[in-house]
Amino acid sequence: MSDEAGFLRTIEDWELIEGAPAPLGATWVESRQAYNFALYSRSATGVTLLLYTEADPVSPVQQIQLDPQINKTGRIWHCWAPAAQVNGATLYAYRVAGPYEPDHGDRHDPQKVLIDPFAPAVFFPPGFSRAACARPGPTDGKAPLGVLPKHDAPFDWGADTQPRHTHDTIVYELHVKGFTARASSGVAPAQRGTFAGLVEKIPYIQELGVTVVELLPVHQYDPQEGNYWGYMTLNFFAPHRAYAAGEPMDEFRAMVRAFHAAGIEVWLDVVYNHTSEGNQAGPTYCYRGIDNRGYYLLSADNRSYNNDTGCGNTMRCGHPAVRGLVIESLRHWAHAMRIDGFRFDLASILTRSHDGVLDLIDPALIAEISAFAYSADVTLVAEAWDIGSYQLGRSFPGQVWRQWNGKFRDDLRAFVKGDRGKVPALMQRLYGSDDLFPDTLADAYRPFQSVNFVTAHDGFCLYDLTAYNRKHNQANGNGGADGADDNLSWNCGWEGDAGAPAEVLALRKRQVKNMFTLLMLAAGTPMFCAGDEFMNTQRGNNNPYNQDNEITWLDWDLLKQNGDVFRFFKQLIAFRKSHHSLGRSSFWRADVRWYGVEQAVDMSDSSHSLAYYLHGAAQHDGDIYVMINAYWEDLTFAIQEGQAGDWLRVVDTGRPSPDDIAAPGSQPRLQSLEYRLPGRSIAVLYRNGDGATPV
Repeated sequence: MSDEAGFLRTIEDWELIEGAPAPLGATWVESRQAYNFALYSRSATGVTLLLYTEADPVSPVQQIQLDPQINKTGRIWHCWAPAAQVNGATLYAYRVAGPYEPDHGDRHDPQKVLIDPFAPAVFFPPGFSRAACARPGPTDGKAPLGVLPKHDAPFDWGADTQPRHTHDTIVYELHVKGFTARASSGVAPAQRGTFAGLVEKIPYIQELGVTVVELLPVHQYDPQEGNYWGYMTLNFFAPHRAYAAGEPMDEFRAMVRAFHAAGIEVWLDVVYNHTSEGNQAGPTYCYRGIDNRGYYLLSADNRSYNNDTGCGNTMRCGHPAVRGLVIESLRHWAHAMRIDGFRFDLASILTRSHDGVLDLIDPALIAEISAFAYSADVTLVAEAWDIGSYQLGRSFPGQVWRQWNGKFRDDLRAFVKGDRGKVPALMQRLYGSDDLFPDTLADAYRPFQSVNFVTAHDGFCLYDLTAYNRKHNQANGNGGADGADDNLSWNCGWEGDAGAPAEVLALRKRQVKNMFTLLMLAAGTPMFCAGDEFMNTQRGNNNPYNQDNEITWLDWDLLKQNGDVFRFFKQLIAFRKSHHSLGRSSFWRADVRWYGVEQAVDMSDSSHSLAYYLHGAAQHDGDIYVMINAYWEDLTFAIQEGQAGDWLRVVDTGRPSPDDIAAPGSQPRLQSLEYRLPGRSIAVLYRNGDGATPV
């Protein structure tokens, strides 16, 4: 941090000697040519500040032992260090003394070199070793260090304006490295797998029609932990160093600026529910050695960690230290990095009080994040479940947050797959999931709060849903036991790609289009996974969390091979964005009429078909008629609205490309109100209304 952000604008005389307790972290005070250091620890009995140079990250050039009678206010240890006193240091860390009593939850060890939780960047010395930091004994030269704030000129944002999308929001989840790691991405070798590499692909993302990119975690994570996805955070302020071809902070900002210039929002997947320190056998990098009981929820015996995250530990999100850390991190990314939205991994963890008990009425951290988001004008998205709690919908106390809708994913997959009795569930999901987000006077949820998705980073990608009946996770090294067993997938009659007949491959392509069509037609906020638009495959691996290789790196050669699928996605996205009726802010209510193959919807257990009519006048839009056949035989639908000549055929997934989706201005008019729809196909019709947007 620096005093440019408004911190330390007034400095009392005694603070020039003792330091100030706020802000936490290391702060460069330009007007005084000095640093202020502040560290929270309730249980520490002694704190020593260590200052290093990059040339020698083992032996400190300066050590400042803090005197609790001078350098401590409440639970904050602090000191003041003029530039001359730091002896040219650019790195820093702490030793924290205190009780090592696991039976009481304390794990202080003054032999451990500890990184500041608020460090603005992380330096990994050449001898960095996760294993060494997990063993007893000193970790000098083996532990990550914080980087002192730089005195550089502010980043030049130029004329940057942060876009905000409403009815045209299309969310695209991607992994920074995996998106451009392969040579087939066309990205220059030095930029592959980096923030700069994403900038090179912005024209492609624009052409596809995406308006929001949601990046898998970019916070600095432990490079030796083995989690490719990035869900094992070490530091909540620094961009992951390996994702940058140059200086990480500026390269990240340049990427955000470029996305904004293209009219694309940038959302981050953030992980404030656990850290890379893992369980009691894990490394001591930071939080464990500074204040174990303050930062983590412990088991009843205090020796082990609550593991509702499934990642070894759980942050104590009701504790002031953690709440302050989270809010400062969010503020940093929203203001200094100009991020437009945040998706909170396992957000239900954030509803636990300081003792770990669920608070579904008014949890402190959820309230504080909500207030922050209001003032910062950022979007909040929750993954509202964890191992111990499922809060999807109105159970989650962040009432104005959006939420990943796992029920949408499951019901849509099951219906398209051909499971019995799924017609009522599909109707509910297409309508906006008002069973989860009630459209009542008391609740007044909006359909856009449901983030609809069929695929995400975890689970099968879209093509693999149509190519595999079971997971193929042997490469993960867990005997194939990791990952979900029930994926609601169907291989279309052949497991995998090797030797798959042409008719199986054709059916898979149709099923991919069917799932994406329903996603684009549903009320809510649509999200899909990068690569789905050209049928990228992960070879049946539904949990490739540790696969930093061609299993997870997008294969851009498939874009050439499946250009017809890309064309379908691109035009269907354009159709959704051009029709406010699909992306409306309120539920369909009286504007929708549900039909079947004939007039009435068949709700029976054996039914696999339905149709509906969406009236668009209230949105100054035309009308849409959709016919859905998940049955394996052709069905003839009797269209229940209007005259045949009124309707234009926009989509028919049962037809081969390019007739599967008609280009704007070339949609054929119907000649009859009877429509023969092939098995496992969807048709979308459109007619102009008064004041409607032409198709």
